[in-house]
Amino acid sequence: MDVQVGKLTAPPEVTENLPAPVSQEPEKAADPGSWARILPYAARLKKTSRRNFLITSGASGALAADMLFTRRVQAERRATKILRVPDPYSDVYFPKASWILFPGYKTSWEEAQWILNSLRPALHQRGRLAAVGYSNLGLDVDEIVREIILHVRELELEKLYFYGHSFGGMLATQVAARLLELHGVETQLIVLDSSPFSRADVLDQSWFDGVVFLYENGFRIPSVLRGGYELGERVAHKDERTWRQILDQSLEQLSPIAPSSVLIQTESAYIYHFDGLRLAGKIGGAKMAFIGNAKDATVDYESARAGWSKVFGSNMVMPTLSTEGARPAHASPQWNGGIYRPLLERVQDELQPLPPQPEEPSYREPNGRIIRPA
Repeated sequence: MDVQVGKLTAPPEVTENLPAPVSQEPEKAADPGSWARILPYAARLKKTSRRNFLITSGASGALAADMLFTRRVQAERRATKILRVPDPYSDVYFPKASWILFPGYKTSWEEAQWILNSLRPALHQRGRLAAVGYSNLGLDVDEIVREIILHVRELELEKLYFYGHSFGGMLATQVAARLLELHGVETQLIVLDSSPFSRADVLDQSWFDGVVFLYENGFRIPSVLRGGYELGERVAHKDERTWRQILDQSLEQLSPIAPSSVLIQTESAYIYHFDGLRLAGKIGGAKMAFIGNAKDATVDYESARAGWSKVFGSNMVMPTLSTEGARPAHASPQWNGGIYRPLLERVQDELQPLPPQPEEPSYREPNGRIIRPA
């Protein structure tokens, strides 16, 4: 048998479908000049990327830090807190007396302390300084009473003076009644700064009723929507504010540390349902003073002071004091300290005069040691 050695020939039906062979050309050497031209672009890209990376990393770090700070601040404001404002003079000379500010509608913790600092030269003549920081989970009167009585016991306070800023005057009066009823603690003085006596004294009834209706039906107003409304409301009352005040107040409501929508809605509901008649005769011997402005475009000045004077006539022992010239006209001690401070000094001198021989000043440090000024 013959054996054929060599290349086998494929059948015709196979060769018909094979692709044509591709000729292999020899590789050409790369042009060294082309790489040299690319190097400057590569260096520039490297430099730009590093700068952008550092900028982006820095911005991301700042944003993360801000978010963590905001989250921490908001977490702290889930509970009612007494905000103390240290004052070397009153802390030493009046260690057992304290002013407590009840902030007004939509007033943040920061603005409450701003109000106290504005009024400090007058208020610290009788007591230490503190404000109520309302919980962002909503206004809770029982919680406020509890925090104040803890404040009284911790500092061993013997005298309490309340400053009711706008609707805070309603709240201050109710808290004074609760403290007397539940704990036997009598408030010495309540200052009502443009405080409405009832919801009928609030001039913007349409917005007011709407907020309460939505809240009591389970609707929570988004912060952006709230900020937009408040901007429009302040522009409508431009006669009371400068453009700078309008911008500042509107931005405050969009800040992460602004009062929550839930808190604002519960404040609205509190004003709506407040009944001062239930508190008549229940604040003991507390003296009251009403401070207001006839040009107030937020609260009806005449009807508010008439309501307080009629129901608490025995406690209202001095005439109404006017904040004429203040802008805005409604409860604005933080912007008009020069108008408010003399009035508060007059109230204190008439209703809470200092004894002829003041007590020897002393101050108890946290470790229990008593110090006295030289």
